[in-house]
Amino acid sequence: MDKYKLRNTMLDLLNRIEKDSGYSHLLLDNEMKKEQFLKADRGLLTEVVYGTIQRKITLDYYLNDFVNPNKKMQPWVRNLLRMSIYQMVYLDRVPAHAIIHEAVEIAKQRGHKGIASLVNGVLRNIQRKGVPDTTEISDDIQRLSIETSHPKWLVERWVNHYGYERTKDICEANLIHKPISVRVQPMKLSREQAIDQLRKEGYQVMPSSFSKQGIIIEKGNILTSDLFQSGFITIQDQSSMLVGEMLDVKSGMNVLDTCSAPGGKVTHLAEKMQNEGKIYAHDLHAKKINLIERKARELDLSIIDASCHDARHLSEKYEEESFDRILVDAPCSGLGVIRGKPDIKYHKKSDDIIHLADIQLRILHEVAPLLKKNGLLIYSTCTIEPTENEEVVRNFLHEHTNYKVDETFFMNLPKQLKESPGLSDVGLQLFPQTYETDGFFLTRLKKIN
Repeated sequence: MDKYKLRNTMLDLLNRIEKDSGYSHLLLDNEMKKEQFLKADRGLLTEVVYGTIQRKITLDYYLNDFVNPNKKMQPWVRNLLRMSIYQMVYLDRVPAHAIIHEAVEIAKQRGHKGIASLVNGVLRNIQRKGVPDTTEISDDIQRLSIETSHPKWLVERWVNHYGYERTKDICEANLIHKPISVRVQPMKLSREQAIDQLRKEGYQVMPSSFSKQGIIIEKGNILTSDLFQSGFITIQDQSSMLVGEMLDVKSGMNVLDTCSAPGGKVTHLAEKMQNEGKIYAHDLHAKKINLIERKARELDLSIIDASCHDARHLSEKYEEESFDRILVDAPCSGLGVIRGKPDIKYHKKSDDIIHLADIQLRILHEVAPLLKKNGLLIYSTCTIEPTENEEVVRNFLHEHTNYKVDETFFMNLPKQLKESPGLSDVGLQLFPQTYETDGFFLTRLKKIN
């Protein structure tokens, strides 16, 4: 293996993520499958790539103290400096002199003597002087933006919605890895059996309070477990499991999942229905239908009929009052899943939120006639933006007087969530810092006579 292969791979990934707006988790997963790194190297690769992306604004603030911000610098050079500073400031596995040496050698390989000299000078200055103190920034929002590496416009927006302290908690939580959770396939084994087997395999686990099928993995790589490999469990965040629990499906029902890919929620619904009935699952993108079908096969579920269709035109496909239950897990800004996909926060703009809210409302308008009377509809997103959540629900209810928020939704919530700080009259907003989950919104609407 090339002496600097690990560091070069880190840099290649950072360049691709920045240039192509690629999803960090997908590119990283693909690289792991392609390259044969040692376990320790895989851990360092993941930590440095994710960490550098998570802290990009902070790292640039540090870098600007040693390099003129207006100085033209090739993107790969800036990323090389970012990842090196990240390791020097936030990690202690590799000594600073080794980080500097490898960065300089990579600069020589990819550039020329002048670039290598720049990299060497900047990193040695940081080693000698340390990074600038962010506490000296007088503006609270600017300081929080830089310290937690969230765009200033986003911090301002959240402060307006939630106040400074809750926004600070959200931003700080987005820098911390959350535990992975998995869902048991209950037709194959019970949660108790799964927990017992995982503990025997050496995993540290605990049951989730969000779902009777949920297990939180506190320690261990669940991807290598026998249960995962055999399709007895599947990875799913606790917040997403809550959707399957709250839609209250029963065996034999006719169910519509409007925006289904990659298939975590629809397979949960099929399990809750004991694989009896019918679920029609749709997604706007044809290539994502394969993800739904593959997950259904892995879990041995046969009642899911997946096909490509735009949720904004589903009334052309189905007659009115065709479904007992409808799930609208709407396309959204994704600002609740920054912990796992940190690059999201750099690519979104405030106009995106307005545009997405319009799409979300259009989908709800479109599918509203398709629900049977007294049927239930779950509306959910993986964002913490009120514009996409509470405001969309209120606008929908204002225009559809034959719908109301199902009052039993709040009574049926897991005990832990009944006192959640994110409860409102129209649903439940989960924040990333409260229960160690994704930021997530859901509500349950009922069609009335």
